[in-house]
Amino acid sequence: METRKPNTHLDRLHKEASWTQGQFARAVNLIGTERGTPTTFVESTVHYWRKGVTPKEEVRPLILEALSRRLGRPVTHSEAGLPNPVHHSNSYSAVEDLIDLGRQDVERRNFLGASLFSVALSIPDWPDIVGRMESVQSGGAHRIGESEVALVTKMTDRLWDTFEDLGGTHTRPLAALFLANTVAPFLRADAPGAIRKAMLSAASFLCYLTGWMAEDEALHGLAQRYYRKGLEFAGASDDHLTYCHVLRGMSVQAADLGHGPIAVRLADAAAAAYLKSEPRKQAFFAAQQGYAHAVAGDSRAALISIRKTEKSLDIAESGARTFGGFSASTLAYATSHVRYHSGDVRGSIDSLELHFRLRDTGDTLRSALRFSSILAERQLKLGHLDAACQTWTQVLDDYPKVHSGRVDRHVANIPLLLRPYRTNAAAREVRERALQDAKR
Repeated sequence: METRKPNTHLDRLHKEASWTQGQFARAVNLIGTERGTPTTFVESTVHYWRKGVTPKEEVRPLILEALSRRLGRPVTHSEAGLPNPVHHSNSYSAVEDLIDLGRQDVERRNFLGASLFSVALSIPDWPDIVGRMESVQSGGAHRIGESEVALVTKMTDRLWDTFEDLGGTHTRPLAALFLANTVAPFLRADAPGAIRKAMLSAASFLCYLTGWMAEDEALHGLAQRYYRKGLEFAGASDDHLTYCHVLRGMSVQAADLGHGPIAVRLADAAAAAYLKSEPRKQAFFAAQQGYAHAVAGDSRAALISIRKTEKSLDIAESGARTFGGFSASTLAYATSHVRYHSGDVRGSIDSLELHFRLRDTGDTLRSALRFSSILAERQLKLGHLDAACQTWTQVLDDYPKVHSGRVDRHVANIPLLLRPYRTNAAAREVRERALQDAKR
């Protein structure tokens, strides 16, 4: 074993466990006996580990398991300052990455690059990712079944509803911890093949949702990491639909940030696999193609995609069961983006106003505040100051009810946009109110 500088990570975990060095050694020995590979470590062995001696590869899982049991949460190689195994499955690495990602997310003040969007992000193609991850088994007696899959699915639904109602500022940390402390151990547990795939699929969609929440807070690099993890788990579960759903979300992110060509590539990849699918799904993917093409400056392709979306939605079955929440009101919102980025500001306002006429009780306050903020900004762009102030007043009335990074940024922008109009009484009132609310 090679001596290195002190392992501060392992030392911190040892102190968190409130163990003596002898207790630590005995806990590791117990795990070794359980697994049929007895060890005889003593107090001095733990001392050397803490001082930087790297344990043998076959011993590291015993150390991590002992710490995990003691601390009541999964402990990864990186968290313990230990090198990853030389020979490990793709899924072993993926699950450890998920644990580290969730933990780092919750401690995001030290999360380097959380806000940096990478235009060079490697996106795996479906044939290259499907079924690649092998099952990872903990070696323990824990076994998961349908109830654990249902737990993850129901929790994802609750988190989604909370996010849509209130925003992601407080919801995303809950999702990150749930991924790291509950879902990751499920992915390591023994399970029949069908259950394992169902759990991977559920984990994939939760990664997508957590990435969407990170994007809401403009943590774009962090969102990309969650999206990439969602793609990996979707491939492992043969869940092509979720894989394409994640790609579409990544395209939305790229388009919102003005990266048109990347947005087009992602949107086209998401839509290609569902050309022959149910019409509402076709509409869901085609609408994003339209937005991406518009941001990329290809108005003709954007309009073709929107027409395709309209035709698909016309022949779709009843909107009582939508896909991805896509409906006539969503189409109007997507059309407003296409018109705006094609230079038709007046038309984009008309489409947004149509969106609000078509909204139903299932639509959320968070989206209403986002879309109303966009409407006000475009009204002002056309010189309709009174209309913009009226729309912003409605936004500010409900603003305290949500905690969304997107909405926060729109509200913070109001004083800047209204600064040239401070001599107007209505504009001055809205501006002063926005300045006050932005300090909350």
